[in-house]
Amino acid sequence: MKILFLDTSSFFVSIAIVDNSNILYKYNGIIKDDMSSKIMPLIREGFNSIDFDIKDIDKIMVVNGPGSFTGVRIGVTVAKTIAWSLKKDIITISSLEYLATTNCNTKYIIPMIDARRGFVFSGVYDSDLNIIEKDCYTAINSFDKYLSSGTIVSNDDIDGSINPNYDIIKIINKHINDIPQNPHSVKPEYLKLTEAEEKLKKND
Repeated sequence: MKILFLDTSSFFVSIAIVDNSNILYKYNGIIKDDMSSKIMPLIREGFNSIDFDIKDIDKIMVVNGPGSFTGVRIGVTVAKTIAWSLKKDIITISSLEYLATTNCNTKYIIPMIDARRGFVFSGVYDSDLNIIEKDCYTAINSFDKYLSSGTIVSNDDIDGSINPNYDIIKIINKHINDIPQNPHSVKPEYLKLTEAEEKLKKND
Protein backbone atom coordinates (compact mmCIF):
# COMPACT_ATOMS: atom_id res chain seq x y z
CA MET A 1 0.00 0.00 0.00
CA LYS A 2 1.61 3.21 -1.19
CA ILE A 3 0.65 6.37 0.68
CA LEU A 4 1.33 10.06 0.13
CA PHE A 5 1.08 11.86 3.49
CA LEU A 6 0.75 15.64 3.66
CA ASP A 7 0.57 18.06 6.59
CA THR A 8 0.64 21.81 5.98
CA SER A 9 -1.48 22.79 8.98
CA SER A 10 1.36 24.80 10.51
CA PHE A 11 4.77 26.21 9.60
CA PHE A 12 6.15 22.73 10.41
CA VAL A 13 5.38 20.94 7.16
CA SER A 14 5.47 17.16 6.80
CA ILE A 15 5.50 15.29 3.50
CA ALA A 16 6.07 11.55 3.31
CA ILE A 17 5.87 8.74 0.79
CA VAL A 18 5.31 5.42 2.51
CA ASP A 19 5.14 1.91 1.08
CA ASN A 20 3.85 -0.84 3.39
CA SER A 21 5.05 0.94 6.56
CA ASN A 22 8.43 1.77 5.01
CA ILE A 23 9.20 5.48 4.72
CA LEU A 24 10.67 5.97 1.27
CA TYR A 25 10.84 9.74 1.49
CA LYS A 26 10.24 12.22 4.29
CA TYR A 27 10.40 15.98 4.43
CA ASN A 28 10.04 17.82 7.73
CA GLY A 29 10.76 21.50 7.48
CA ILE A 30 9.63 25.01 8.31
CA ILE A 31 7.88 27.02 5.60
CA LYS A 32 6.87 30.46 6.85
CA ASP A 33 5.91 32.13 3.60
CA ASP A 34 4.72 31.41 0.07
CA MET A 35 3.72 27.88 1.02
CA SER A 36 1.36 27.54 -1.93
CA SER A 37 4.22 27.77 -4.45
CA LYS A 38 6.58 25.47 -2.50
CA ILE A 39 4.46 22.41 -1.72
CA MET A 40 4.13 20.86 -5.18
CA PRO A 41 7.87 21.22 -5.98
CA LEU A 42 8.65 19.48 -2.67
CA ILE A 43 6.23 16.66 -3.51
CA ARG A 44 7.74 16.30 -6.99
CA GLU A 45 11.23 16.33 -5.50
CA GLY A 46 10.22 13.53 -3.16
CA PHE A 47 8.93 11.28 -5.91
CA ASN A 48 11.92 12.05 -8.14
CA SER A 49 14.38 11.27 -5.36
CA ILE A 50 13.07 7.71 -5.05
CA ASP A 51 12.40 7.25 -8.77
CA PHE A 52 8.73 6.77 -8.05
CA ASP A 53 5.71 7.85 -10.08
CA ILE A 54 2.97 9.73 -8.24
CA LYS A 55 0.44 7.81 -10.35
CA ASP A 56 1.44 4.63 -8.50
CA ILE A 57 0.22 5.76 -5.08
CA ASP A 58 -2.86 4.06 -3.66
CA LYS A 59 -4.01 6.66 -1.16
CA ILE A 60 -3.47 10.21 -0.01
CA MET A 61 -3.66 11.13 3.66
CA VAL A 62 -3.96 14.83 4.38
CA VAL A 63 -4.09 16.72 7.66
CA ASN A 64 -7.18 18.93 7.39
CA GLY A 65 -6.89 20.92 10.60
CA PRO A 66 -7.23 22.57 12.92
CA GLY A 67 -4.34 24.94 12.45
CA SER A 68 -3.25 27.74 10.17
CA PHE A 69 -6.20 28.84 8.04
CA THR A 70 -4.02 29.31 4.96
CA GLY A 71 -1.82 26.27 5.58
CA VAL A 72 -4.74 23.88 6.06
CA ARG A 73 -6.47 25.23 2.95
CA ILE A 74 -3.33 24.75 0.84
CA GLY A 75 -2.76 21.16 1.96
CA VAL A 76 -6.39 20.18 1.47
CA THR A 77 -6.53 21.79 -1.97
CA VAL A 78 -3.35 20.05 -3.13
CA ALA A 79 -4.49 16.67 -1.80
CA LYS A 80 -7.97 17.01 -3.32
CA THR A 81 -6.52 17.96 -6.69
CA ILE A 82 -4.17 14.98 -6.76
CA ALA A 83 -6.87 12.59 -5.56
CA TRP A 84 -9.42 13.82 -8.10
CA SER A 85 -7.06 14.01 -11.09
CA LEU A 86 -5.49 10.59 -10.45
CA LYS A 87 -8.68 8.96 -9.10
CA LYS A 88 -6.99 8.04 -5.82
CA ASP A 89 -8.50 7.48 -2.37
CA ILE A 90 -8.23 10.35 0.09
CA ILE A 91 -8.39 10.19 3.89
CA THR A 92 -8.30 13.13 6.31
CA ILE A 93 -6.27 13.27 9.53
CA SER A 94 -6.63 15.57 12.55
CA SER A 95 -3.60 17.78 13.20
CA LEU A 96 -4.15 17.21 16.92
CA GLU A 97 -4.14 13.45 16.51
CA TYR A 98 -0.96 13.73 14.48
CA LEU A 99 0.64 15.69 17.35
CA ALA A 100 -0.53 12.93 19.69
CA THR A 101 1.62 10.35 17.88
CA THR A 102 4.52 11.69 19.96
CA ASN A 103 5.81 9.04 22.37
CA CYS A 104 5.33 10.61 25.80
CA ASN A 105 5.42 7.57 28.12
CA THR A 106 2.38 8.93 29.93
CA LYS A 107 -1.21 7.73 30.12
CA TYR A 108 -2.57 10.73 28.25
CA ILE A 109 -1.29 12.90 25.42
CA ILE A 110 -2.74 16.41 25.25
CA PRO A 111 -1.97 18.00 21.87
CA MET A 112 -2.39 21.78 21.75
CA ILE A 113 -2.33 24.47 19.11
CA ASP A 114 -2.30 28.07 20.30
CA ALA A 115 -5.49 29.85 19.24
CA ARG A 116 -4.54 33.07 21.07
CA ARG A 117 -6.25 35.03 23.85
CA GLY A 118 -6.09 32.13 26.29
CA PHE A 119 -7.70 29.62 23.94
CA VAL A 120 -6.31 26.55 22.20
CA PHE A 121 -7.29 23.82 19.82
CA SER A 122 -6.89 20.68 21.86
CA GLY A 123 -8.04 17.18 22.65
CA VAL A 124 -6.92 14.26 24.78
CA TYR A 125 -5.65 10.91 23.46
CA ASP A 126 -4.14 7.79 24.91
CA SER A 127 -0.96 6.17 23.61
CA ASP A 128 -2.95 4.13 21.06
CA LEU A 129 -4.54 7.32 19.69
CA ASN A 130 -7.92 6.49 21.15
CA ILE A 131 -9.91 9.67 21.75
CA ILE A 132 -10.42 10.53 25.41
CA GLU A 133 -11.64 14.10 24.76
CA LYS A 134 -12.70 15.17 21.29
CA ASP A 135 -10.79 17.86 19.42
CA CYS A 136 -12.23 21.26 20.21
CA TYR A 137 -11.64 25.00 20.51
CA THR A 138 -11.43 25.62 24.22
CA ALA A 139 -9.84 27.53 27.09
CA ILE A 140 -6.21 26.61 27.62
CA ASN A 141 -6.87 25.09 31.06
CA SER A 142 -9.85 22.93 30.02
CA PHE A 143 -7.97 19.65 30.24
CA ASP A 144 -5.88 20.36 33.34
CA LYS A 145 -7.40 17.34 35.10
CA TYR A 146 -5.36 15.11 32.77
CA LEU A 147 -2.01 16.79 33.48
CA SER A 148 -1.09 14.59 36.43
CA SER A 149 -1.02 11.58 34.08
CA GLY A 150 -0.50 13.39 30.80
CA THR A 151 1.85 15.40 28.63
CA ILE A 152 1.08 18.50 26.58
CA VAL A 153 2.53 18.32 23.07
CA SER A 154 2.74 21.47 20.98
CA ASN A 155 4.73 23.31 18.34
CA ASP A 156 3.77 26.54 20.10
CA ASP A 157 5.19 28.17 23.21
CA ILE A 158 2.70 26.71 25.68
CA ASP A 159 3.74 26.36 29.32
CA GLY A 160 4.67 22.81 30.27
CA SER A 161 4.56 21.49 26.71
CA ILE A 162 7.11 19.39 24.86
CA ASN A 163 7.91 19.59 21.17
CA PRO A 164 6.36 16.87 19.01
CA ASN A 165 8.24 13.93 17.58
CA TYR A 166 5.78 12.84 14.94
CA ASP A 167 5.29 9.15 14.16
CA ILE A 168 4.04 9.05 10.57
CA ILE A 169 3.83 5.25 10.47
CA LYS A 170 1.68 5.20 13.60
CA ILE A 171 -0.88 7.65 12.19
CA ILE A 172 -0.94 5.93 8.78
CA ASN A 173 -1.48 2.48 10.30
CA LYS A 174 -4.26 3.87 12.49
CA HIS A 175 -6.18 5.15 9.46
CA ILE A 176 -5.09 2.85 6.64
CA ASN A 177 -8.50 1.14 6.52
CA ASP A 178 -10.63 4.25 6.96
CA ILE A 179 -13.41 4.66 4.41
CA PRO A 180 -12.12 7.03 1.71
CA GLN A 181 -13.93 10.29 1.08
CA ASN A 182 -15.09 11.83 -2.15
CA PRO A 183 -12.39 14.43 -2.94
CA HIS A 184 -15.06 17.08 -3.47
CA SER A 185 -16.40 16.52 0.06
CA VAL A 186 -13.05 16.97 1.80
CA LYS A 187 -12.96 20.25 3.68
CA PRO A 188 -10.70 21.98 6.21
CA GLU A 189 -11.66 21.40 9.84
CA TYR A 190 -11.01 24.69 11.60
CA LEU A 191 -13.08 23.95 14.77
CA LYS A 192 -13.70 27.69 14.99
CA LEU A 193 -15.26 30.34 12.80
CA THR A 194 -12.82 32.64 11.07
CA GLU A 195 -12.74 36.28 12.23
CA ALA A 196 -14.65 37.30 9.09
CA GLU A 197 -17.30 34.66 9.76
CA GLU A 198 -17.61 35.74 13.40
CA LYS A 199 -18.12 39.37 12.37
CA LEU A 200 -20.70 38.33 9.80
CA LYS A 201 -22.53 36.26 12.40
CA LYS A 202 -22.60 39.19 14.83
CA ASN A 203 -24.07 41.44 12.14
CA ASP A 204 -26.88 39.00 11.27
